[in-house]
Amino acid sequence: MKKVIVLFVFMVSMAFVNETMAQYNTAIGLRAGSGNGLTVKHFVQENAAIEGLLYTRWRGFLVTALYEIHNDIAEVKGLQWFYGGGAHIGSWNAGNHNTPWGDRNTSYTIIGLDGIIGLDYKFTDAPINLSLDWKPAINFGERGGFWGDEVALSIRFAF
Repeated sequence: MKKVIVLFVFMVSMAFVNETMAQYNTAIGLRAGSGNGLTVKHFVQENAAIEGLLYTRWRGFLVTALYEIHNDIAEVKGLQWFYGGGAHIGSWNAGNHNTPWGDRNTSYTIIGLDGIIGLDYKFTDAPINLSLDWKPAINFGERGGFWGDEVALSIRFAF
């Protein structure tokens, strides 16, 4: 778990290193959907961003890293659509009766791959960024499988 925290701190620190020509450089905020937590998005190129997620689902804990390609929607200033992919790792502790599947008295660690597609909007006159996305995932291991229900709204402070 210490490695996961170190990875997240590294991703956040990278957010302050590079400067790009995107609508915003970095945005930090909250993500609400089937899982709720924190999100950090940082543009590493004019149309490419990395996003880190720390969130809970079924009272477990997940960390996700994504690489996203952004494309302008010319008809609406500040609106982009994006797609990308990445990976996640998560865990559920035994005895919490917190998963809708498997033995509820067993701890689980999940590792998997994620895809993402969505819309990203940066308000012109305010440091607010909204993002609506669908993030399907494939999990590997004993309790592997497909999660296709991750739709979320992110509200971030952009700078």
